[in-house]
Amino acid sequence: MNEQDPCPCGRDVAYAECCGPLHAGAAAPTAERLMRSRYSAFALGDAGYLLATWDPATRPAELELDPGVEWRRLFIHGASAGGPFDRRGSVDFTAIARTSEGRLEQSERSEFRRSAEGRWLYVDGEVV
Repeated sequence: MNEQDPCPCGRDVAYAECCGPLHAGAAAPTAERLMRSRYSAFALGDAGYLLATWDPATRPAELELDPGVEWRRLFIHGASAGGPFDRRGSVDFTAIARTSEGRLEQSERSEFRRSAEGRWLYVDGEVV
């Protein structure tokens, strides 16, 4: 991806100004920004980032992304807590993808927590 291309997360800014710094190691300021950066990591095939931002208590030992899924669009429906001074938060979203079988929609409520070091981590999600 070119650094000046629009960010896959849909915030209408360049990747270099949006999820790029988070993928390079910067901390997400909110649970929603972490969720957006995780969506972008799925879109870009960055399993390492997904594992690094997953709560160790719920993180799988490994993660293999399906190369046949092309993530196309993210819709954020709302967020609860997850701000700069919160310890926990949740984000409701729908992600749209294309597969060899056609359109795929995944709607989920993702749960996040702030680590002792102050970084947001993905805990788990519930398909809605």
